[in-house]
Amino acid sequence: MKGWVIPPEQNSEFVANMEYVLDIYKMPYDEDHPVVCMDESPKQLIEEVASTPMKQGQEARLDYEYIRHGIVNIFMANEPLKGKRMVEITERKTKTDWAKFIKRIAEEMYPQAKKIKLVMDNFKTHDASAFYETFEPEEAKRLRDRFEFVYTPKHGSWLNMAEIELHVLNGQCLNRHMATQKEIKSEVEAWQNHRNNKISKINWQFTNDQARIKLKRLYPSIST
Repeated sequence: MKGWVIPPEQNSEFVANMEYVLDIYKMPYDEDHPVVCMDESPKQLIEEVASTPMKQGQEARLDYEYIRHGIVNIFMANEPLKGKRMVEITERKTKTDWAKFIKRIAEEMYPQAKKIKLVMDNFKTHDASAFYETFEPEEAKRLRDRFEFVYTPKHGSWLNMAEIELHVLNGQCLNRHMATQKEIKSEVEAWQNHRNNKISKINWQFTNDQARIKLKRLYPSIST
């Protein structure tokens, strides 16, 4: 559990939400009710300007000057059991940006699904009200009915498999400086297509039985 953020001892709200998420992850594949994980992450735009010339008597090295061009947002949706994902780069991460990305999940990834189980954290923009702030009421209601929102507990972002996929994206594709949103979009699209063509899945092993042992201290003591 290295890197996990674990809440204080005996947290009934945490374990209740955690066990529900872990039950969702145990479900067999169902094309009518796919389990999709969604997360987001910032990426700073950095331009490398020039190298500093080496001085006499110094060991060879490159020292660069940088220009910062702000930050873009990365939306990630991935379906662990099918090994497919969709990534979108946006300038911001407002409720409207989120609502439009969720609509893409429904229409581009799962147009035939009856209801999509969407696992995500409790970030303030991740709310059905975003649909009504972005679309006409009929469209907002239609989108809301396409999804079942499954929230990870507070301090439990590690329970979201989209976070794992973002780590892979950052390690394989975004582990260097990029200056423009266009460049990031191009690199991410190539990475997404490669991962989807490979059908790269996530083999999630953590279960409720293991949680009740490894995270026993989080479960309330029951008096009899």
